[in-house]
Amino acid sequence: MDLITPGTGLIFWQLFGFLGLLFILIKFAWKPMLAALDERESSIENALKSAETARNEMANLKAENEKLLTEARLERDIILKKAQDASVKMIDEAKEDAIKAGAQMIANAKAVIETEKKAALADIKTQVASLSLEITEKLLRKNLSDDKAQKELVDGFLNELKLN
Repeated sequence: MDLITPGTGLIFWQLFGFLGLLFILIKFAWKPMLAALDERESSIENALKSAETARNEMANLKAENEKLLTEARLERDIILKKAQDASVKMIDEAKEDAIKAGAQMIANAKAVIETEKKAALADIKTQVASLSLEITEKLLRKNLSDDKAQKELVDGFLNELKLN
């Protein structure tokens, strides 16, 4: 049984060595270990605070981006509406200008036609007057003293008129 139970001297020296080692560890190692643990704990806490701050900033940035995107969409819609209105206005103005130009061209063409018509009528009147003068001249050249010659002349003119 001596082998199983240690002696009092051995227990004393083991206790003395343990307490000495414990004193040395407390004196020289315990404080640096606690300082390292405190430092690690504070760095972890700071990292968690930084992560929370970053998460909040990301949420704010996301909300701000959504707001900017919504505003940009509204501006785009407004610009597209203005551009569409401007194009419709330009098309309408172009149609009105084309209608006015067409009406002006038609009026000019009617005026030209009327002028040409008047010129043609004046030419016809001139030709009729000229023909009348020629007929009169022919009549006067003929000897109108005898009735038979006058009758033949009138019949000849009537025949010519019926042919034309």
